[in-house]
Amino acid sequence: MAEVVVVGAGPVGLLLAAELSRLGVDVDILERRPDAGAGSRAIGIHSPVLGALAASGITDELLADAARVPRGEARAAGRTLGVVRFDRLARRFPFVATLPQAATERVLAGRAPRPLRGARVTGILPRSDAVRVRAGIGGRPVELTAPLVVVASGAAGRGLAYRPGGTRVRTYPDRYLMADAVAGGGADPGVAVVNLDSAGVLESFPLPGGMRRYVAWDGRDSGEPAADDRRERLRAAVTRVGEAEAADAIDEATAFGVRRFVAPRLRRGRLFVIGDAAHEVSPIGGQGMNLGLLDAVTLAPLLAAWTRTGTAPERELERWERSRVASARTAAALATANTALGRPLGSATDALRRVGVRGMLAPPLGAMFARAYAMGFDRDA
Repeated sequence: MAEVVVVGAGPVGLLLAAELSRLGVDVDILERRPDAGAGSRAIGIHSPVLGALAASGITDELLADAARVPRGEARAAGRTLGVVRFDRLARRFPFVATLPQAATERVLAGRAPRPLRGARVTGILPRSDAVRVRAGIGGRPVELTAPLVVVASGAAGRGLAYRPGGTRVRTYPDRYLMADAVAGGGADPGVAVVNLDSAGVLESFPLPGGMRRYVAWDGRDSGEPAADDRRERLRAAVTRVGEAEAADAIDEATAFGVRRFVAPRLRRGRLFVIGDAAHEVSPIGGQGMNLGLLDAVTLAPLLAAWTRTGTAPERELERWERSRVASARTAAALATANTALGRPLGSATDALRRVGVRGMLAPPLGAMFARAYAMGFDRDA
């Protein structure tokens, strides 16, 4: 019997399992997907996470393949409104590292135990002395027992820990289109760009290998557009900001919506919840995966101490829970503001937005916003 069972083999679950294994804890990972995901939703890894993973050597592995983004620019109508200078932060890693989520997962999987795939967890029953996990494995019902269980299965596994309706999920009306494409010749590989125009936001982030991630506001309650429509609408948005070469390189686009959820508690006895299962924030701002990674790397030593001594470090666990909930609320508030900032506006209101953004990013406020966008206000940064 493993000392800790982790439910979910995404980046958060893999990191927790990797850190626990490094600390000498016997870990099992249960994952419903038969294969590792090839998708690429989360791409940015912020300075606090890079710092937290440096001692284990994971940061060096991530940076070997990542692009480094030392600054971001807010633009409108082809003009720069302001610059966010990550490279002026007093940090060991004064940049955002970007790489596809699948590449991040490969690095973490190399340090974690091999997940048991095709394991669909259907129920979790915490007891005073252990946690029972019910799952379907290979089409057969199985019941496992472990001293500690951590749900890191993303939003889809939230019902394993929280009763339906017991916590509020806010669904935003906004929809976005996203694609990775070869950047045009004029794109600066060290600059992330946020274009704020009357038609809605278009974000452009550097990726390794001369690629960029494009994310465009697409509509409110517009439903799921057809594949060809998605591609053409994103191409039009990218062309509109002067990147026709990159627009031509977009072969397909995905659509996604935005939700907000922050659980007030991350622990019930021997059961813990981290990552998107515990807090889901708008990806506009790129902090969701980082929140979960910080959940994992700060929880691991506490669980290791529990397994080593046989006694729960209650005071430290209470402090961890307060810190992570507060950090999630901060990130969610920032993400909500970013989402609102990127919506289409009429000409007069759009002009006011430009004035506001100039003021936000100019000294002395600019340094504070750089810190906020780099997760500097996370309690564990």
